[in-house]
Formats: sequence, C-alpha cells, structure tokens
Amino acid sequence: MSLAESWDRYAAGSKPRRTVNARGDATWLNWTQYPDHGPDESVLGPVAGRRVLELGSGSGSNLAHLVALGATGQGVDIAPARETVARERWGHLPGLEFCTAEATAFLNETDERFDVVLSIFGAVWFVDPDTLLPLIRSRMTAGGILAFSHLPPGSQGPKPVKAGLRHDRTPDEWGRILTGHGFSDVRVSLIDPPKGRAVGTMLVRALGA
Repeated sequence: MSLAESWDRYAAGSKPRRTVNARGDATWLNWTQYPDHGPDESVLGPVAGRRVLELGSGSGSNLAHLVALGATGQGVDIAPARETVARERWGHLPGLEFCTAEATAFLNETDERFDVVLSIFGAVWFVDPDTLLPLIRSRMTAGGILAFSHLPPGSQGPKPVKAGLRHDRTPDEWGRILTGHGFSDVRVSLIDPPKGRAVGTMLVRALGA
C-alpha cells in the first residue's frame, strides 16, 4: 500500500469536524487536538489580503476560516478523500482552492509564493524537515510566517498505521533546524491540555528571513 493510500484509508475513517463550535461559530481555527481549546488565528497576525498555504489541509476547515477573514487559500493534502470532503464543504467560498498532492511534490512544482504557511498536525510533522523546510522557505514571501503544531516530543497519541514516520523535535531542536534553514524569530510554545487530559500541544511560529 502506498503512502497516499495509507493516508486515504485513515482519512476515510476519521470523524468529521462539527459544523459549529461551542460559541456557535461556523468557521474557526484550532491548533490543538482538542475542540474549543488553545489559541486562535491571531498567532498568524492579520490575514486579510494574504495568500495562505496549508500543508495537510484535511477537511479544509482551518483554511476556510482564514479565507472567511479575507485571505486567499491553497490547501494541499496527500489523501484524495480529504480533498473530496474539503470541496464538498467549502467549495462555495471564493478564493479557496484544494488539491491532492504530497507536500514536497507540490512545493517543487508550484511557482506561487505565499505570505503564510501553516501545518496543523500535518506535513511538517511527517516529512523530513531538512527536505521540507527549504522548500517551504523557497515559496514564502520575504517576512512571511510559518506556523505549525503537533504533539510534544515523546508524547503518546494517535498515529495512522503505516502512514509514515513522525519527525518529533524538541523546542530547542526546532529552533536550531528552522534557523539553519533561513527562518528567524522562532517561537515555540507548549500549550497545556484541557482539564482531564494528559497530552498538550507544541506550537511553533517562525518568520521567513
């Protein structure tokens, strides 16, 4: 079974995101693995008028929220089932596109540049950073923002069977890796889990130098 087929099988069995959050919002951004928890899109600064790329866009809900705030968005996911769901749910929004592709293949082939690149439990966690980060940096505008989240290193959480190796890194390691690949102002935070849960979330933000 190919990597794309493994991710597609995992995607087909995953639970769909709710249509509204606890506040009744139809769109919202969630960096963590828990609903209604953690920071919002303010991590990215103002997004209106900016071109946003999400690597591992899933059902498209996070990217759709940014587009609803005035961004234009390109979602990329390796699983065809994810693109299907994203188009069904968010295809009506102008300025929002989705495609099925492996992250490094997309970045190698596109000639677009992006002001914001994000990955929420997505490609940055599953692709060798020494391969992926230079490609991301090459497609970012000067001073653009890269932000991504995943489980803290060493924590135990769901891992799709045969879907690939997770590239867990400590905060210090992410700082060194990102700086080494031309990023600056690297900020890493550990978000505590909600009450009754044991595993938090790591959130990383950096600027294109």
